[in-house]
Amino acid sequence: MTDREEIKLISFEEIEDIDIGSLDIDGARDLVGDLTYTLNYHSDSYYNKDNPEISDYQYDRMMRCLIGLEDKYPDLKAPDSPSVRVGGRALEKFDQYRHQRPMLSLGNVFSEEEIRDFDRRVRSSVSGDVNYVVEFKIDGLSVGLTYDQGVLQIGATRGDGFIGENVTDNIKTIKTIPIKIDEDRKLIARGEVYISKADFEAVNAYQIDHDLPVYANPRNLAAGSLRQLDSRLAAKRPLDIFIFNLENMDELGIKKHSESFEYMESLGLKINKGYKLCTNIDEVIDHIEYWTDKRGQLDYDIDGMVIKVDSLDQREVLGFTAKSPRWATAYKFPAEKKKTKLLDIEIEVGRTGTLTPTAVLEPIRLAGTSVSRASLHNEDYIKERDIRIGDTVLVQKAGEIIPQVLEVDFDERDGSEIVFEMPKHCPVCGEETVRLEGEAAVKCINISCPAQIRRGIIHFVSRDAMDIEGMGESIVKLLLDKELIKDIADLYYLDPNDLEQLERMGKKSVANLMASIEKSKTNELWRLINGLGIKFVGLKGAKLLAKAYNNLDEIMAASSEDLIKIDEFGTIMSDSVEKFFEEDKNKETIEKLRRAGLNFENIKEEKTDRPMLFEGMKIVLTGTLPTMKRNDAKKIIEDLGGRATSSVSKSTDFVLAGEEAGSKLDKAISLGVKVIDEARFVSILDLDSKEDVINSLANE
Repeated sequence: MTDREEIKLISFEEIEDIDIGSLDIDGARDLVGDLTYTLNYHSDSYYNKDNPEISDYQYDRMMRCLIGLEDKYPDLKAPDSPSVRVGGRALEKFDQYRHQRPMLSLGNVFSEEEIRDFDRRVRSSVSGDVNYVVEFKIDGLSVGLTYDQGVLQIGATRGDGFIGENVTDNIKTIKTIPIKIDEDRKLIARGEVYISKADFEAVNAYQIDHDLPVYANPRNLAAGSLRQLDSRLAAKRPLDIFIFNLENMDELGIKKHSESFEYMESLGLKINKGYKLCTNIDEVIDHIEYWTDKRGQLDYDIDGMVIKVDSLDQREVLGFTAKSPRWATAYKFPAEKKKTKLLDIEIEVGRTGTLTPTAVLEPIRLAGTSVSRASLHNEDYIKERDIRIGDTVLVQKAGEIIPQVLEVDFDERDGSEIVFEMPKHCPVCGEETVRLEGEAAVKCINISCPAQIRRGIIHFVSRDAMDIEGMGESIVKLLLDKELIKDIADLYYLDPNDLEQLERMGKKSVANLMASIEKSKTNELWRLINGLGIKFVGLKGAKLLAKAYNNLDEIMAASSEDLIKIDEFGTIMSDSVEKFFEEDKNKETIEKLRRAGLNFENIKEEKTDRPMLFEGMKIVLTGTLPTMKRNDAKKIIEDLGGRATSSVSKSTDFVLAGEEAGSKLDKAISLGVKVIDEARFVSILDLDSKEDVINSLANE
């Protein structure tokens, strides 16, 4: 950086007095050194010590000066330059990174009894007293940081625990992560990138003000921001981090996890000070119970507590399973429930005409997100629970995802509540509604109902159907409102000149959308079948139909007696397909699609000599894979003769698990079903036969 013996802290006034253009290379070198030191000092004061000494304006002006010098003299840019915080060039994709120390996941416990079982297993395996460190389980994105010679070299996502994505440029934009530390030995740390509740609300407020989509929860925003290919975009997001583990503390001579916290903090790494060292399992349980009730007071989301054996020597005795350490576990909080007021019940009409009641609630924060609406399922659900408008209701998220009304607090009733009745007429088109005998759903049977048309088009363009990129729900609504389309076929007759007149539709976005529409014409037949929205025929049924027939015309001509011969096709599905293609309106739409040039043929893949490695095997995919999209992995399985099933059972041959695998992974382990990661899956693809696959899995 500079040959001077002393690098000094300089003031904003000194910068203002310097004529940058008059500096020679030596003067520029000295100033770059001073600015780098000064800006890193002030960044640490602001982000880590909460004690800013200069204004944001002064900091930004000094940063601008540094960037100007580095642009003019690129060789002067130091490894710890604070300019990396603003982001750099955009990448085409992230490189893979193999972790030097595997970033394993944790087993889960859900009750006090299971916590005590964990403690008994630990104490039965080690000698001496056992101390535990209990930490918050931050609801964010896990990353690994590698420092070498005191400089941050690598920042990578966890991925499958063995291979992640190299997101170093984005990691460096997080201002609470030091680029340089006072440690010459290699140091590998693990942390959780997150966004605070306050920052999340501020980002969403900005999105609302600028008529942009809001984000679902802080974790999704943090994960999406960290995986931006353009680090300049990541730099604009208020990402933060808590470092919770020193992965190679054995190499650094540290013998206790609690001591590693003190050491990491001394280096300037941001730790969460909510951890507690406990001398017995009763203290652990007391600490967990306290934060189970108080977690809502934190300015960041946590979804549990992590329990770790403190002693490194005891950890070495306990060792690891294939997926997780035996010396640690995660206690998962029970589903959060809160009371709120049910302000109204609104009706939404789906693409099949089903009227679904939705509760409009006084907004509450639940499991990391703001909840103002919840499903009430159907008329029977409301009547069975005697749910009325104006009631105080208990709400929770099913599976931590879907908000639902559990029950009514009848003690809160004052007589002003209104009994709800399902409408006798469709709220969208005004036609009479019907409830067929034996069905719970109330339906609008008007096939020209605008709500059904809108939902049908949204389904048609979706990822599992025609996959028309850029054609989201808001665009579909806009096209319908402007009467540019009336059905799915009209999408292929859009005039780009008409689109360019629409709000927020410039030439480039219109060109991209038209290209995506054109591209969809060559889709595989199953996508078109799925997009048509035939009742009772979902994605799987569409693929079965496409596989059984050569083209759409053969399917249209098939009788229900023919269709029922398809494996896994029942009477209800067969009758529904036959009835769908008998409808004159549906025939007109299909002819319109034909004239537009859509592919109606079953594109037969060229036969290869590639062995059917998974022939007849049942394989479950769960979690987020580090490099593959789940749909791509599913296609590989199906192309090689396997079936990608949705639930784990004893008949499952193996589970392909990624990050955040959840309950399917737990069930697989409990049933003794083989679990593999993406790297292992890819290696299996190089085998020569199904027998080799079976033997390979059996020998692990």
